[in-house]
Amino acid sequence: MRSALILSGLVMICAGVLACQEHPAAKPQIPVTLRYLGTAGWEISDGAVTILIDPYVSRINGPPPPGGSGSAPPGDKRPKVGWDDIATSDPGAVDARIGRADYVLVTHTHYDHVLDVPQIALKKHATVIGTESTENVMRAFAVPEAQLMTVRGGEDYDFGSFSVRVIPSLHSPLDHKHYFSSETAPSNLKAPLTLRQIHPEGGTLAYLVRIDGHRILVFGGMNYLERELVGLQPDVAVVGAAASRKEIYDYTARLMRVLGNPPLVIPTHWDNFLLPYDASQETAIAAVQQFVHEVQSTSPNTNVIVPKYFEAITLKSLAD
Repeated sequence: MRSALILSGLVMICAGVLACQEHPAAKPQIPVTLRYLGTAGWEISDGAVTILIDPYVSRINGPPPPGGSGSAPPGDKRPKVGWDDIATSDPGAVDARIGRADYVLVTHTHYDHVLDVPQIALKKHATVIGTESTENVMRAFAVPEAQLMTVRGGEDYDFGSFSVRVIPSLHSPLDHKHYFSSETAPSNLKAPLTLRQIHPEGGTLAYLVRIDGHRILVFGGMNYLERELVGLQPDVAVVGAAASRKEIYDYTARLMRVLGNPPLVIPTHWDNFLLPYDASQETAIAAVQQFVHEVQSTSPNTNVIVPKYFEAITLKSLAD
């Protein structure tokens, strides 16, 4: 039985039970908090440990990915960054937006997922978990080897207070399904690097984070390997919801079915990451409502929260 109480927004989900109330003898739990960093970025914390996933807060005025869309607003005063320009993380943005970071999980090595990770790892002494491509980018920026954990998918690590299962996955089907890149960031890179040099996909992963009784499944794009998701049964699924999902057959319904209709779904990677944080996301917010409808149509008991930047979504377990 899976249940969750979403304290921000006061939304209660009771899957398969007639009443939701804590057992009087139940021990109080430290609440798990999720915060959306924009793009595919997330912070998961229970106060004792803080895990970041694809943290990208610099929001540079960069190019859309091959086959992708989006652009900076008219009159944007941020410097334009092209593929062959030096990739520079914004230290002010990282300092302002990123507090604690114990672990950083990277789904793939595109700039909108990895640009800020070297600086976060160096400043916060965080352990970075990712593909060989991701770790080679970290090495280029002199992140100590002791902070790097290279994974391929299939690993399942116990860190004591939480655990992480690494899920083999697929990248979003950009460029009308013609998108595939076998490029991997090589081992001989040395910073400074161009935006193109930190953009090889290098394979794509998803992560199942088990923390304080929760099973939180996080994707970094709009695709998945269905067979790798069998039996995961997350109570929270953070699902890629941008338009490229429409190029995957029965994307949302198949995902809900294989995950067992999770109590809570949170869309990710749906915003226009080429815009600064203070720009309007009205167009993206309107577009993501179709994804919300898709989830609710196939899994009517699932609650869907469209997150706001840096606004806490707090989870409290009510049943095992």
